[in-house]
Formats: sequence, C-alpha cells, structure tokens
Amino acid sequence: MKSLINEIQALSAIEYFGRVVSVQGLLVEIAGPLQVMSIGSLVTIEGRGGCAVPCEVVGFRGERALCLPFGNLDGVHMGCKAVVGEPETRVHPCEAWLGRVVNALGEPIDGKGPIAKGPSSYALQNSPPPAHKRDRVGDPIDLGVRALNTFVTCCKGQRLGIFAGSGVGKSVLFSMLAKNTRCDVSVIGLIGERGREVQEFIADDLGEEGLARSVVVVSTSDEPALMRRQAAYLTLTLSEYFRDLGKDVLCLMDSVTRFAMAQREIGLSGGEPPTTKGYTPTVFAELPKLLERAGPGAGTGTITGLFTVLVEGDDHNEPISDAVRGILDGHVTMDRQIAERGRFPAINILKSISRTMPGCVDPEIHPVVQRARQLLSTYDDMEELIRLGAYRAGNDAKVDEAIHFNPVLEEFLAQGRKETTSLEDGYAWLARILNPEGQLVGELEE
Repeated sequence: MKSLINEIQALSAIEYFGRVVSVQGLLVEIAGPLQVMSIGSLVTIEGRGGCAVPCEVVGFRGERALCLPFGNLDGVHMGCKAVVGEPETRVHPCEAWLGRVVNALGEPIDGKGPIAKGPSSYALQNSPPPAHKRDRVGDPIDLGVRALNTFVTCCKGQRLGIFAGSGVGKSVLFSMLAKNTRCDVSVIGLIGERGREVQEFIADDLGEEGLARSVVVVSTSDEPALMRRQAAYLTLTLSEYFRDLGKDVLCLMDSVTRFAMAQREIGLSGGEPPTTKGYTPTVFAELPKLLERAGPGAGTGTITGLFTVLVEGDDHNEPISDAVRGILDGHVTMDRQIAERGRFPAINILKSISRTMPGCVDPEIHPVVQRARQLLSTYDDMEELIRLGAYRAGNDAKVDEAIHFNPVLEEFLAQGRKETTSLEDGYAWLARILNPEGQLVGELEE
C-alpha cells in the first residue's frame, strides 16, 4: 500500500505528449515538448490497435527527440501519440523478489504470478558509492572452484573478470560459481543470453535451492539493445538493494561484452561516431559506471562482482577486454589450448591474478601457492621441448621437478561440473601435493 501511495503521489497533474514524425530502423523521432524530456526519459508510443510501445530518449537532433524502443515497433505509424513519462526508469525491489526470474523491466517471466513491490524505489542508472565512504574488501569468499580458491582467491566485495573466447567453457564455469559460491543472496544477470540456455541454467545449474536465494534477470539475444543494456543496470540495482540490507551479495553477469555491444548499437543509432572496432565513446564511459557499482558499500553489506567477458577472436587485448581488465580487481583467463586438451575449467593460472589475494590469505599459504605457480611456469616454458622429446631428464633439476609434479597439479586444477571444493580443502590438497612428507615448503627448498 505504501508503494502504491508513493506512485500516486509521483504522478503529474499534466500529461505531456508529442507525435511520431520519423521512423528509421529502430530509431523513432518525436516532435513535441522537448523542454520536459531529457536523456533517459521514458516515452510511451500509442500505436494502432491500442498497442503501447515503451521507449527511452537516447538523444536529440534539432527540434526532435531520438528514441529507441524496448519492444517491437509493430503498429507505430506517422503521427502516433507519444506520451512523456518518468524522467528515469525506477524499480521497487523487495525480498519477495528472491526466487523469481524477471526481464529487464523488472516484470516476472517465470509464470509464478505478479511480483511484489517494495516501499522504496531504486534508479536503474544509479551512481557508485563515493570512494571515501566505501569500506575495504572483506574476508575471502568461497567460490567452490578449487583452481580459483587457491590461485585466484577472491574477497567479499571484490570485482573479478572471467575472460574467455567462445566455446572455451565460460558458461560452465559461470554455472559452477552460481551454484557453489557461499553468499547470502545471488543476483544473476543473463545479458544477451541464448534463449535455449535460460531454462537449462535455472533448472540444472541453480536448482530449487540455488534459485530460492537468487534473483535472475534475463534479456535474451533477440531482444532490443535497450532491453539488454537495461538488464545489466537492473542486475546491479537489485544487488545494491540487498547490499543496503546488510547482506553479502554475489553479483554474476554474463556478459559485459554483450552490454557493451548493446551500448554500441544505442550510440550508433543516436549518431555517435564509431571509434576502436566500431565501439562508440559512450561504451567506454558506461563500463566504469556499471562495474564500479559493485564492491563494498558504506555499511555492512558487500557486492562481490563476477563478470564474464567474451573475448572476440581470442584476442585478450581487444578494446572491451582491455578496458574491463583495467577497471576490475583481478582477472581469470580461460585458455582455448587448455580446453582442447580436455582440462576443465580451462583456467590459465599463470595469466590469472587477484589483486586482493596478497592481503587476505594466511601468510603460511603464500609459499605453497608460489611454489605451485613456479612449477607450472617452468613446465609451460619447456612444454614444447618436453612433448617433442627434445629434453633429456637430468639436464635441469627444476625442469625435472616440474615434469614430476605436472600430472598431479593438472589433476588438481581439473574439476567436474558437479564437484565443489572449499577454500580450506583446496589449500590443504595443494599442500599435500607439494609436501607429501608433511614438510614445510622452505624445508624442501633447502
């Protein structure tokens, strides 16, 4: 009732509207009261047969407002009435959203009936918390994937990127993180996802128990660019709501690249000039605004952000990957060559890093992890010679040691889709591999 009263009070006594004067592709030009419109304003176009097409103002050209639709433009014609609505999109989340699947507009799409509204409204394009008011990252968070737990330890409130090309196992790793990570609430954004995979992810990967503590935001690849972009904003908005309740939130987004592609479509439609690989300047302006919203807040709650990045052409230095890597607090690199030889998840430990790991892990663990990295690095440097048979045992003690430990380290890094390993068990397992006699790493090196 309080939510309804707030909405009634927010209604304007005057209705402003314009008229559709041009439609080019998905871009709709509206002539009318420009003084009451702004970037981000909502406009509803009333088409034939009583259809209502929600749109958003993305720019201005001369005496016209440029709008993009949230749906199909079927029924829209010249002279259609375009009613100006709220200056920005807002949602009214509450804890009743847990266990629900919603679209980019916050509307339920899971067939479970209407969704409750909370008393307070949250803007979709919210600003990140001020830097000087943010708390520091918290204790390590258990992701359930031992390769990440041991070599790329993530903290509560950290933002981590998962970089992978197509077909390398990114979605499988994403599903393992969604199911196994220990947190209070999960907010999962499927941005530009294949429609076939949505039900599989919810039923097989999350399951009833996982869904009960999650909110899933879905925008499939066939939806307009505005819907895909807004789904990413809604994912962070819902994460902020639960963070403000003092909960430790896991924010999963698959993928940031599709958000960037949606923003590129919007920018090009509005007349922005294309820059690197066709991406418009607003793409690189919006990425930090989106990703900085994750992290610790000013209170007790945190948002741990895990964002996947679809690397185009396996080029890990392409514009979006490069920009995202510079914003986040660490990155996980997935390697096609590792996937091709059958080790999943195909995480390249040597190219993955967590910037918060040195300060959050027990000092006794560091020598174990460091030694394992050195063994993997030594084997990686000599791998071609070893496989060709050009290296002879006994030529280098370090290489011999790396060859000896490589099979068990590879077995440690491999993990089945339904397996889970805790932080403590992962560290203990790695220590047993390197110290079979129970000695300290320093004693072995001596």
